[in-house]
Amino acid sequence: MMAEKRDEMLSRRSKMLRWREKGGNYANTFRRGGLASELTKEFGGKNKDELVQLNFETSVAGRLVLQRNMGKASFISLLDMSGQIQCYLTRDALGDLAYQEFLELWDLGDIVGVKGSLMKTNKGELTVRATSINLLNKTLQPLPEKFHGLTDQETKYRQRYLDLLSNQDARELFKVRSKVVKGLREFFGSRGYLEVETPMMHPIPGGASARPFITHHNALDMDLYLRVAPELYLKRLVVGGFERVFEINRNFRNEGLSTRHNPEFTMLEFYQAYSDYLELMELTDDMLVFISQSVLNKTEIVYQGTKIDFARRSVRMTMAESIVQYAGVKESELENVEMLDQTLARLGVSTEDAWGLGKYWMEIFEAVVEKQLLQPTYITEYPAEVSPLARLNDRNSFVTDRFELFICGREYANGFSELNDPVDQAERFKKQVALKDSGDHEAMHFDEDYITALEYGLPPTAGEGVGIDRLVMLLTDSPSIRDVLLFPQMRPTN
Repeated sequence: MMAEKRDEMLSRRSKMLRWREKGGNYANTFRRGGLASELTKEFGGKNKDELVQLNFETSVAGRLVLQRNMGKASFISLLDMSGQIQCYLTRDALGDLAYQEFLELWDLGDIVGVKGSLMKTNKGELTVRATSINLLNKTLQPLPEKFHGLTDQETKYRQRYLDLLSNQDARELFKVRSKVVKGLREFFGSRGYLEVETPMMHPIPGGASARPFITHHNALDMDLYLRVAPELYLKRLVVGGFERVFEINRNFRNEGLSTRHNPEFTMLEFYQAYSDYLELMELTDDMLVFISQSVLNKTEIVYQGTKIDFARRSVRMTMAESIVQYAGVKESELENVEMLDQTLARLGVSTEDAWGLGKYWMEIFEAVVEKQLLQPTYITEYPAEVSPLARLNDRNSFVTDRFELFICGREYANGFSELNDPVDQAERFKKQVALKDSGDHEAMHFDEDYITALEYGLPPTAGEGVGIDRLVMLLTDSPSIRDVLLFPQMRPTN
């Protein structure tokens, strides 16, 4: 197989040299008159006689994906960004020299331009009857599997351009992704939210419990951190009077690669003053209905065999309730660290002396519970120990007014009523610093400027983050995050 490809590449290179000898070059002078889909929409319904009478002249351009030679005439198909269109080439119309050059020098995958008039074949296919042809780019690499589709998953991720060239489904998936982002902007814009951009490089990493990437600014001679979350900057904007803000942008976390994780990923974060986490759960349900309806024209989907209907309101349960229901822990054992330690030992999870009760809950939840949450479920009342930026619950200060949304065993959103007490926030930052000093690389730093901002007054506020990559996975029934990233991070081939 490798020998065949090498031979074909040598043949293409030889053709390219002959093309150059004949005066060919990678010119940028050809201009397209219409896309395949536009021409089909406007003229596809007309019959042969109508097109003859109309004598509509156009120019099309794209990648050569099909070629049928029949002596003095040939049919070719060109693929552009909108689809395919057929062209009819004849020796009589093009002349001996141009037609012979087409036969001898063109290959599948070449980028070409065709000028001519529209016609219909006997089979009723809209076709451009060529009066002139141009080879715009002589490709040196053959299309994968003679353009019948790229099937090797590793190659799809490493050479996404081949995947997009070969697989219509791949092109459609990334169109869905674009529609999701557009739909989110429409949803929040219609509700009075202001879209903003906050820094990607932070002097202090914060906004999430995650290990950051570190870089260095030469002119300032200081380390900076690629952001793990935009949260603390967005809440500064709420302090400044922008009471409804959202941002769609990249986060960076120095973590492993998996079907769920990529070190850079796209997040939606939004904040709303004079709101709480209960209102955001309602808003999130509305958002999911809007996005699925606007992108897929339906609210029912199937993800990896599980039917989901966004029109049905999501289930809600506290983390304590979920541990009792799904992990087999008795309610009377929830505050017994020794019993919880034994539960984690049975699960093969090692514990640490610095853990408090809340960390035990979180570890049991992640090990046992979340993978069982198939239908949309909000888990609420996360322990304060694992929620350093969330407001304490008025009835029970052990937990916070926080939720996470789980669907098909994965987290899709994390939201809470924001902690706006500067004294409480400072104390929680100090506890995070102690954890960091003890070796927790994901614990937060003490952000003094953020404390100062809180001292100027953050209104009662609720905020939320939604993973856009995972949302696209859900809507496109994609099993891996790499399927929905145009260029996922990959391990070196060597």
